Amino acid sequence: MSSSSLPIYFNIMFIGEYSHNLDDKGRLAIPAKFRVILKKGAVVTKGLDNCLFLYSQEQFKKIATRFAALPINQAKARAFTRHLLAGAMDVEFDNQGRITLPEYLRQFSGLKKKIIVAGLYNHLEIWDAAAWNKYKSETEKNSNAIAEEMGDLGI
Repeated sequence: MSSSSLPIYFNIMFIGEYSHNLDDKGRLAIPAKFRVILKKGAVVTKGLDNCLFLYSQEQFKKIATRFAALPINQAKARAFTRHLLAGAMDVEFDNQGRITLPEYLRQFSGLKKKIIVAGLYNHLEIWDAAAWNKYKSETEKNSNAIAEEMGDLGI
């Protein structure tokens, strides 16, 4: 199947940075262009760097399958599997394109009112805006050094 004959949601990747507000009930609007991919089901979980990861259900199943194959006799494999899978929750969109983030995930990531939704190709990251701005500022200052290190990974 060529990419031009794939359903439209297979041609969309998560990219960009979007500012939204979290309401008092923990609801967050997801950018409309991403809902096309996520409307078949989405999973939110604890991420890294104190943010949340939001995956399509299909992508999350792929990742979960890989984690399930890790050796259970290795403590770090168990710990990260627990972090990602036990922290996960299915989410659904309401009529206004919002998902409700569970309290335990909001606490984990320190989410307040101002939120950044950042696209990272196969998933979205959900950040407290102040934490995102701090992280982004530090990363941008070190971008040259980071780019050189990425060369070791073949990028």
